[in-house]
Amino acid sequence: MNGPEIHISFAPGLGLFVAADRRSGATPLTTDGTSSLGHVVESLGVPLTEAGRLLVDGRPVDTSHVPAAGETVEVESVARPQPVPGAPLRFLLDVHLGTLARRLRLLGVDAAYESEDIGDPALAALSARDRRVMLSRDRGLLRRRELWAGAYVYSDRPEDQLRDVLERFAPRLAPWTRCTACNGELSGADKDAVRERLELGTEKTYDVFAECVECGRVYWRGAHHHRLETIVSDAVREFGGTAAG
Repeated sequence: MNGPEIHISFAPGLGLFVAADRRSGATPLTTDGTSSLGHVVESLGVPLTEAGRLLVDGRPVDTSHVPAAGETVEVESVARPQPVPGAPLRFLLDVHLGTLARRLRLLGVDAAYESEDIGDPALAALSARDRRVMLSRDRGLLRRRELWAGAYVYSDRPEDQLRDVLERFAPRLAPWTRCTACNGELSGADKDAVRERLELGTEKTYDVFAECVECGRVYWRGAHHHRLETIVSDAVREFGGTAAG
């Protein structure tokens, strides 16, 4: 490549995306003189979903800016909490994030999830059609132009994934209001109305039930409730909301 030379630096939080020799301050880069700054940033490994402000010689520029010789570029991380304008805040998760999807739903966060691998083009199209923030650890998926919005999930541990998403987007928490199986909304259910779907032990032991208005799944405070309550109470204590359920 024989074009303008710039100097570019990345915020520490973006270090995992770039080569080791670009993780400690500004480094020189020869560009082609025609590509946008957004393209340059992505070519160095950083999905634009993870880039915050782009500063050229200290002033903010758009991703369409074409770097000129001698410019100093700083790539910041996204601001937290990150605003997502233009639609109600809701998410779409890829096939590898099923546990995170269920935990978000447990907290009342609208989280659609594809349990089968439908491919990156189809996921990006769903994100655009339904205006959902695509959550993924697939950097290639997050570079697709069709995405309405997206975010990289930095950890492979569900508890850290949940904390990361809640910190980054600050969604409103409404625990125990969504079906963890299908993402539908829950409604209080009369015991007599759901009796035929209960096992004998459940029918004799519990009296308070909820039902998914979409798939009909019935919920009650069973033996697993204490473990789920811990997840809910920890999230509510750290990020706000109502823990009662």
